[in-house]
Amino acid sequence: MDDLDWKILRTLQAEPDLSINALADKVGLSHTPCWRRMKRLEDDGVIAGREVVLDPAKVGLGVDVFANVRISHHDEDTLEAFAAAVENQPQIVECFLVGGDSDYLLRVVTGSIEEYERFLKKVLVHMPGVAAVNSSFAMRRIKLTSRLPI
Repeated sequence: MDDLDWKILRTLQAEPDLSINALADKVGLSHTPCWRRMKRLEDDGVIAGREVVLDPAKVGLGVDVFANVRISHHDEDTLEAFAAAVENQPQIVECFLVGGDSDYLLRVVTGSIEEYERFLKKVLVHMPGVAAVNSSFAMRRIKLTSRLPI
């Protein structure tokens, strides 16, 4: 990637709804070369997608829960089954395989502590391989961004 690619990425992170013409103007390219670069960045997976960032509290999902999950068996089938189960749960908005005392760190969004309790009891503890869940609740969100420091 060259300087123009980085400029395109920085600009798109700041203003993801720019038209290709506006983007081209901002980065100093004409329409077609800018489109080609953007298409290449998308094809290479550098640009993984574009989405609208919602304020969770304003759509009734003001509770962030961080669930540390320990898995009982670390065989490939169990790990793949757990990952697939995570993908099927819209309340789980982030999932990381981590080192340390737990195996996974999940960020779960709900409308209330009671909703999370139901999710924990009816879904999370029944997911493949789950041995234990330790939950922490965010008291206040300080920062929410998907922008990378490029």
